[in-house]
Amino acid sequence: MKMVDEFKAFAMRGNVVDMAVGIIIGGAFGKIISSVVADVIMPPIGLLLGGVKFTDLKITLKDPVLDAAGAIATQAVTINYGNFLQVTVDFLIIAFAIFMMIKAMNSLKKKEEVVVVEAPAPPPPTNEEVLLAEIRDLLKKQ
Repeated sequence: MKMVDEFKAFAMRGNVVDMAVGIIIGGAFGKIISSVVADVIMPPIGLLLGGVKFTDLKITLKDPVLDAAGAIATQAVTINYGNFLQVTVDFLIIAFAIFMMIKAMNSLKKKEEVVVVEAPAPPPPTNEEVLLAEIRDLLKKQ
């Protein structure tokens, strides 16, 4: 029973819950950005480059092997560099969006920070304190 209580205390910490929420929202945000890249950004770029669909770009290392009936017996071996380009653009856009979001949050945080005012310097000693210090020093010398 003790292990269950320890796990419950661990799982219900604020940091763990915040992290879980961040991961869920980040996953959904990643899907949105992937859709924007694949469905909105890459088609016009492909059109500008001559009607190229990036996910179809690949280098064939070995052609597929067909059996006697004409069905594919062994799949082709390919390097799908077009898909890699697509995912790289996804990553760059997601990273930039997160950077801009964090930058905005930091600028809001700076506005909220309270300006720390240093404590004023202690006032200079009074005449009585100066005289008492001189008497103390004279007594120490004797």
